[in-house]
Amino acid sequence: MKLPLWQVDAFSGRRFGGNPAAIVLLEAWLSDETLLAIAGENNLSETAYLVRDGSSYQIRWFTPKEEVPLCGHATLASAWVVFHRLEPTRARVVFRSQSGELPVDRRGDRLVLDFPVGTLEPAPESPALVAALGQAPRELHSGWQWLALYDSEDEVRALRPDMAGLVATGIHGIMVTAKGKDCDFVSRFFAPAAGVPEDPVTGSAHTRLVPFWAERLGKTTFFARQVSARGGELWCELRGAENRVHIAGQAVLYLEGHIEV
Repeated sequence: MKLPLWQVDAFSGRRFGGNPAAIVLLEAWLSDETLLAIAGENNLSETAYLVRDGSSYQIRWFTPKEEVPLCGHATLASAWVVFHRLEPTRARVVFRSQSGELPVDRRGDRLVLDFPVGTLEPAPESPALVAALGQAPRELHSGWQWLALYDSEDEVRALRPDMAGLVATGIHGIMVTAKGKDCDFVSRFFAPAAGVPEDPVTGSAHTRLVPFWAERLGKTTFFARQVSARGGELWCELRGAENRVHIAGQAVLYLEGHIEV
């Protein structure tokens, strides 16, 4: 069986920047074992699978090790494939996922994700996590993804976490963040337990970062950078009344072809 595949660099206007995601179009769902095997073979932080569902698409996301309930950059990359390869006359697409309906709008050269707000809670003390990060944060917050606040962008950039130590904490993923020098805030994201030591750009993390920074900066629109080695740019808006976050970015095609299954 031949399956169409695209690899798209998301949250960047330049090739080799942002976060690469593989997008695979299916006629019907394959077994979970096959989906995970393909994601492992792709060896990217995320592989997204699409199945047409009327005028919408069902979407699922897999790291090389597991399925996840929400992924931003692979959804952005999937929308690029819909708008530029599958249905080029469309300017809006809705993906149906474990996290509900996820609309994406095309606005110029940016694609705008409409995601549910993620929640954070005050974290219990975690000496193991602090030791794994290598530097104590100013604040620590817990949730499906944890958040560590630092005093400066330089501290965030300088972190060299102990990946084995992060895995040992049992935490799915940890975002580290600080106010930015030439943007509203910066972040990095680590999820070694999911097979992603450092994710280049993480849309799902911004469902928590945006409300977190809205409370501290007293505003609802942000320009953010994820300061991984590849780097990425995100334009975000907190839609408080709707309990949603809009996360916009650019995307660039890297390759397209077919895989044999």
